[in-house]
Amino acid sequence: MQTSSDRHEYPSHWEADVVLRDGGTARIRPITVDDAERLVSFYEQVSDESKYYRFFAPYPRLSAKDVHRFTHHDFVDRVGLAATVGGEFIATVRYDRINADGRAASAPADEAEVAFLVQDAHQGRGVASALLEHIAAVARERDIRRFAAEVLPANTKMIKVFTDAGYQQKRHFEDGVVRLEFDLEPTDRSLAVQRAREQRAEARSVQRLLAPGSVAVIGAGRTPGGVGRSVLDNLREAGFTGRLYAVNKALQEKELDGVPAHRSVRDIAEPVDLAVVAVPAPYVPEVVAECGEHGVQGLVVVSAGYAESGPAGRERQRALVRQARTYGMRIIGPNAFGVINTSPEVRLNASLAPEMPRPGRIGLFAQSGAIGIALLSRLHRRGGGVTGVTGVSTFVSSGNRADVSGNDVLQYWYDDPDTDVALMYLESIGNPRKFTRLARRTAAAKPLVVVQGARHAAAPQGHAVRATRLPHATVSALLRQAGVIRVDTITELVDAGLLLARQPLPAGPRVAILGNSESLGLLTFDACLAEGLRPLPPLDLTTAASAEDFHRALTKALADDRCDAVVVTAIPAVGETSAQDAALAKALRSASASAPAKPVLVVHVELGGLAEALSAAASTAPQAASTAPGAQTPRPAERPATVVSGPPEASPRLIPAYPAAERAVRALGEAVKYAQWRREVADPGKVPEYEDIDEKGAAEQIDELLSRGSGLTLGPEDACALLGRYGIDVHRALPAPTPDEAAAAARTLGYPVALKTTAPHLRHRADLGGVRLDLTDEAQLRRAYTELTDLFGTPEVLRPVVQSMAPRGVDTVVRAVIDPAAGAVLSFGLAGAASELLGDTAHRLVPVTDRDASSLVRSIRTAPLLFGWRGSAPVDTVALEELMLRVSRLVDDHPEVVAVFLEPVVVAPRGLSVLGATVRLARAPVRDDLGPRTLPVV
Repeated sequence: MQTSSDRHEYPSHWEADVVLRDGGTARIRPITVDDAERLVSFYEQVSDESKYYRFFAPYPRLSAKDVHRFTHHDFVDRVGLAATVGGEFIATVRYDRINADGRAASAPADEAEVAFLVQDAHQGRGVASALLEHIAAVARERDIRRFAAEVLPANTKMIKVFTDAGYQQKRHFEDGVVRLEFDLEPTDRSLAVQRAREQRAEARSVQRLLAPGSVAVIGAGRTPGGVGRSVLDNLREAGFTGRLYAVNKALQEKELDGVPAHRSVRDIAEPVDLAVVAVPAPYVPEVVAECGEHGVQGLVVVSAGYAESGPAGRERQRALVRQARTYGMRIIGPNAFGVINTSPEVRLNASLAPEMPRPGRIGLFAQSGAIGIALLSRLHRRGGGVTGVTGVSTFVSSGNRADVSGNDVLQYWYDDPDTDVALMYLESIGNPRKFTRLARRTAAAKPLVVVQGARHAAAPQGHAVRATRLPHATVSALLRQAGVIRVDTITELVDAGLLLARQPLPAGPRVAILGNSESLGLLTFDACLAEGLRPLPPLDLTTAASAEDFHRALTKALADDRCDAVVVTAIPAVGETSAQDAALAKALRSASASAPAKPVLVVHVELGGLAEALSAAASTAPQAASTAPGAQTPRPAERPATVVSGPPEASPRLIPAYPAAERAVRALGEAVKYAQWRREVADPGKVPEYEDIDEKGAAEQIDELLSRGSGLTLGPEDACALLGRYGIDVHRALPAPTPDEAAAAARTLGYPVALKTTAPHLRHRADLGGVRLDLTDEAQLRRAYTELTDLFGTPEVLRPVVQSMAPRGVDTVVRAVIDPAAGAVLSFGLAGAASELLGDTAHRLVPVTDRDASSLVRSIRTAPLLFGWRGSAPVDTVALEELMLRVSRLVDDHPEVVAVFLEPVVVAPRGLSVLGATVRLARAPVRDDLGPRTLPVV
């Protein structure tokens, strides 16, 4: 437990684990009075040159006065942070608040002098850059807005730390010293620099786990069949290219099936990069300590008995992660299935998968071991899945994902040259805001396909996830906005992966269909329509079609400018020979080569050897049967898609083949939508500037309102005033607690008017009869008032209001809410029970661009009602888009606005009317995605 220094309590929220440039981890925490011995020990290990750069003079040792000064901080005007590994300091940073004369000061002085010292053995790891991010965040919290640093010109490394940080800065030279001054307000460049460093560091941390030079399996027993022994055997049989060790305290032998054996990892003379831990949970802490002391870089913990087992296991899991990070190690697991890297330079199978998958271009991540097994099986199975030269590049099964998560693996895949397509099975998303950001960046470079389990239930027990109020449909919509290809089953995951791995993206939704079965062609045609594609009439080649007929028809279809993709349907003739099967496969490959920019898919109904011929055309594996004895052959609809390819030496274009038209077309539909997203993301639009927005006035009003207390739902007057500052006019509504006051309100507003109830159970429910429209005089108004009170209750219950009539149009709803996990979300739909019941609402993350607003209006299924459906007049969607952009600006500019509900918004042929508005305010939630880099707190 840390001891407070001078004035303030120890700020435990400043503690953080960070990933460094080389992929290792360090802990950053405030320096306290208890750290005197650590500081002296740290200083003794710093070179004389580094000491000279820090103090501008020879400074061999710290005096007692120095130690006191560097360990006693008030955590306001004087703050020191240390980066630690194994509990020992590897670097320090300190700031002292100063006034305009450079003397020690207190608030309101807003400048501080900052200085670093990094142990020589840890220089070049990005420690100083990480410390600068954290000390800057601390300074901003303490109302310090500017740092100053004096650096010797020869200390180029430290000058680079400051200049590369991305802050606005001034630099000048005087008295032989470079003086740097820079503002601490984050800029677009500083945020970009921070995220680029985050990507490199997290990618490197995963790369160290997936491409180790040496692996120790801890818990490998003498008897085959145990978990540790199985992992050891799998590593050996996969041909791991590095050094392999077996570790078990019970081993007396020097070797285990040819693998060097040791009783402890500390007995291994050489460095160990990765340790696979397969011992019972109670023994894991001892193993982790031994690994940390030996310098192991990362752990794959397959041991169970952690958070998945209940509260005691969850605490055991937290302790495991804290212990591993203390030594700078990252963890996959616990309760993990393992990791695989098929690269010929590595050939790592540190998993429980008994066979090494075929090498290929698909990256695979699964939180569930069982689902991971199923996916590997489908992708590996001969005659199904990805065959031949297409297979898996890397596989990670994260188990409880206590440390390494899908976000880290996305960082790795983003610039991994061996991965073209990323497939992920997720049961939870621990940091949706970060995942969405990383997914958008990854999807802009390579396809990312996700299936999410536990959609309608809580996350698995072992997963620590942030609370979100968003329904699954909203999360899915936001993922699609980020370019994620969202599918519902692992079958669809594999189907989409096969198409995207080796076929070009379609240029549009137009699909040509040809084949030797009229019925199968019609099924494909109908499936295309259901997926929103635009199929051309199917071309029936008849059952007598030869391979040459298929070649000629496919070549012609690919040359047709009216089609963007081709689906070939094929049924083999009864008694067809394998030679004819091979001829058809060859004909399709040859024809598809004539148009390399258009994707080709095959739908086949298997009546014999066609599927085997299609697969055999692609396979480079031995042609022995791969079905296990006693296993049932899957039915055609259950079989994974196969692949048609040419000779491997020719770098063939693979053609995926599917046993059902619906599966092929669904995969093609996802590819079409993804290709459209790729085209749109190249020009994402812009957030418009509106000259009539009063941002400063809104901020002042919000501060004044929040001074009354947090968690406010604004009254009508305050809500209308705040919205008005952003150019959002709300139709005035006057209370009508009595018939006489209703008549007076109508005279004020002018006839015609509407009489509405605002009781919670009747509000926005015109279908229940709580609204009377087009009241043209006082007699009609009084009669309507009597009807409402007779039907629904007293005025005290109904809370009636009178409002002037708006032009007729389409009733819509615009909402914006701040979700604690995902951030600000803007939603749009038509008003009414039907849209709400069917969930016909579209969503976008804030800030919304003009392109986002346009697509939002058109994303709902009932959008045709806005554009002149069945002869009705089109409404003013331009005004609607502008309204949504203004709402987006309001919640983006002022995070204290946690909810805005505009309902109904009546969109007329010209203009619109906001008839109801609710605004909620609260203190701005902390944006951890804008702060310094940190690993999730355990």
